[in-house]
Amino acid sequence: MPQPVLDIVALRSLTAIADCGGFHRAAHSLALSQSAVSQHVRRLEKTLGSRVVEREGRGTRFTPEGRLLVEQARRILAVHDEAVRVLLDNEGDTVTIGSTEHAADQFLPRLTAAVQEVRPGCRVRFRIDRSARLVEAVERGSVDVAVYVTEAAATEGTPVGGLPLTWHATPGWVPPPAPAPVPLVAIEDPCAIRRRAIATLAAHGVAATVVGDAGYLAGVLDVARTGVGVALLAAVGPAPDGLSPYGGLPSVTPIPMSALARPGADPETVAAAFEAVRDLLRPAG
Repeated sequence: MPQPVLDIVALRSLTAIADCGGFHRAAHSLALSQSAVSQHVRRLEKTLGSRVVEREGRGTRFTPEGRLLVEQARRILAVHDEAVRVLLDNEGDTVTIGSTEHAADQFLPRLTAAVQEVRPGCRVRFRIDRSARLVEAVERGSVDVAVYVTEAAATEGTPVGGLPLTWHATPGWVPPPAPAPVPLVAIEDPCAIRRRAIATLAAHGVAATVVGDAGYLAGVLDVARTGVGVALLAAVGPAPDGLSPYGGLPSVTPIPMSALARPGADPETVAAAFEAVRDLLRPAG
């Protein structure tokens, strides 16, 4: 029996849904129609023989099989794109930008505009990954510029500001009465923001327990949308679909962010990219 083959284009649509928080935003980011993105998901589901994305109210939720597929899709796309770059090396002026999932929907458009302002006509590629992997990719030369959580990687890079963090939960969510611990939803360890959430609550004498975790942010959002707990998320841009800021817990200080450029990268491009991140993270007022 022939081995099933996963479609690269469909995998790219799937990861865009995870990164952007839904079909509509994914379609916009890929310059596709929403129906095309939906068809790509159905194609993957037919290949695997199981559902990977489900509608939930106005939002979407990844099934367990879907969350696993997103994780594998990121690995497949990273290897595929790197192979294309190395084997063809004929794309002209191309810049690859890396970002953590936290606030990626805000970082990437700003970085793209900054790069294209100093290099008109330049093609921009994206890579979304964990901070440590982004640093490794920059050091290998497969990513030109990356922005990441400083304490989540061994390389400090250039400080570019603090990422504001806010508790998010379903509208009207109420934690269980004390002394029951506050139920948290977070990215699985190692995760600097998960550690920051637990440490902040502990410092204020608030008991907490992780009731749900996932390998990537999309899974965290899916679990938080069920109403089982509260999640600490980046407070840049609009709140994710189905969630809203929750003010009933101690405030959390911004987490330091860094930017790193590969050796030999164009200095003007690097300066523009770094300043775009600083501008986004600059406190209002």
